[in-house]
Amino acid sequence: MTTLRPVSTVEALAAALRERVLSGDIEPGAALPEQELSARYGVARPTVREALALLVHEGLLRRERNRSAYVPVLTSADLADLMYVRAPLEELMAQAVAGRRVTAAEEALDRLSGLPAGAPWAAVVAEHMALHEALVAAVGSPRLERLYATLAAETRLGLVGLRHAYEDPRELATEHAALLRVITEGPADAAVRAVREHLRWRHT
Repeated sequence: MTTLRPVSTVEALAAALRERVLSGDIEPGAALPEQELSARYGVARPTVREALALLVHEGLLRRERNRSAYVPVLTSADLADLMYVRAPLEELMAQAVAGRRVTAAEEALDRLSGLPAGAPWAAVVAEHMALHEALVAAVGSPRLERLYATLAAETRLGLVGLRHAYEDPRELATEHAALLRVITEGPADAAVRAVREHLRWRHT
């Protein structure tokens, strides 16, 4: 028997806002005033405040003194620096995992492939992240996982900017299927090259 954990109003509101941010419905730079959110969702301001705090903790929002929480804006320089740090971590992953099947990554790819053309972009982001995180976890290095996790929020925000580059999420799935195939088949040098090329193009 599986016990379902009840979802609080705070968690439900945070989930709704998270999907809007990651689908691009709330644009980068946009403010999220507590009073407006309270009126829109019919919840008390303390509930809004807690939900926003969850997303700030995740890195999807930022908050400064005397200012509403807002969606961070990632500049081209930010994205370049993100890739500068992320690329060697994923190359380490490719070298370690090459020649092995990673079931969790294959399952994430299947879910990504199964998304319809009109799926919320937040769902695309979730499966994209699940695939890459599964590959990193397969290395078996807790430190590599922790380092990679520190980049997760900015990576997700960066992916929001790709939503107009793909009319159908299956295009993204096709690219990741090719990447996963090279990693699975190996050898290590081919896997590293595939990751490097994958991250060099328009990906985050």
